[in-house]
Amino acid sequence: MSLAPLPRLIIEPMVRTALVEDLGLAGDITSAAVIPADHRSSLVMVARQPGVVAGLDAAELAFQLVEPTITMARHMEDGSPVRPGDIIAEITGPSRGLLTGERTALNFLGHLSGIATVTASLVEAVRGTKASIACTRKTTPGLRALEKYAVRAGGGMNHRFALNDAVLIKDNHVAIAGGVAEAIRRARAGVGHMVKIEVEVDTLEQLGEAMREGVDAVLLDNMTPAQLREAVAIVDGRAITEASGSVTLATVAAVAASGVDLISVGWCTHSAPTLDIGLDVQG
Repeated sequence: MSLAPLPRLIIEPMVRTALVEDLGLAGDITSAAVIPADHRSSLVMVARQPGVVAGLDAAELAFQLVEPTITMARHMEDGSPVRPGDIIAEITGPSRGLLTGERTALNFLGHLSGIATVTASLVEAVRGTKASIACTRKTTPGLRALEKYAVRAGGGMNHRFALNDAVLIKDNHVAIAGGVAEAIRRARAGVGHMVKIEVEVDTLEQLGEAMREGVDAVLLDNMTPAQLREAVAIVDGRAITEASGSVTLATVAAVAASGVDLISVGWCTHSAPTLDIGLDVQG
C-alpha cells in the first residue's frame, strides 16, 4: 500500500505551534547576534541509527515557515529504511533561518521516525501471519494525525482516529450499561447504519454473548495465545478479531500465530524512542 502524504492544512498548525513555542517573545536571539543576515549554508540531514524515516514534510515545513526561501532536497522519502551515515536530505538557504528551524524540524523528524521504526519492527515480527499491526488513541495530545501517519510509514495501520469514528464498547461501558448484550443493543439503537460496532471482551463467555448479539469486531483484551486461538475459533470469521493488551516485541509473534486479524499496540506511539538524526553543516 502506497503512503499518501498528509495535507499541509493538517500539518501546518502543529508545526507552527511548535515554532512559536521555541521562538518565544524575541525570536532566535543567538542566530540573530552571531550569524550575518546575508549568510547562506547547506546542511545535511544524516541518520545516526538504523530505522525508518517519517515526518519529512513536517521537518521541511519547520524550515520554510521560518524562512520561505529554504529548500530541501530529499535523498529518501517517508517509509524508507535508513542505516547510520545515510543522508536523508540536504537543506539550503539563509543560515539564520536554518539554525532557527533546526530543532523543531529534528524534533518532528526524530519522533515520527522513532514511531515508524518500532512499528516496522512489530510488522516484521508478525510477517507470514494474517495479523496487521494497528495503533491506538494513546497519542501525544495535538499530534495524533502525525503520529498515526508515522505508524502507516512503518507499515502499520490505524485504529480509529477519534471517538466519533466508530463505536468501541469498552469494559467501563459494559459495566455501566449492565452487560455486553445490553451495551451492544443500546449502541445499535443509538448510531446510524454506517457506523461500525466493536466490543471489548475479557472472557470467552463475554465473547459468546457478543457474537450472539452480532458485532463488526471484537477486541480480545489481555488474553493468552491459547485463549486467543479459542476466541478466533468461536468467532469463525463472523467478525474482525483484534488482540490487545500488554503486547511487546517479544510476544507479538505468538499473539499473531493465534490467527487474529489485528494486534493493537499503544506503546508504538506513546513510548517509541526517538530516532537519532543529525543536521550538520555540509563541507
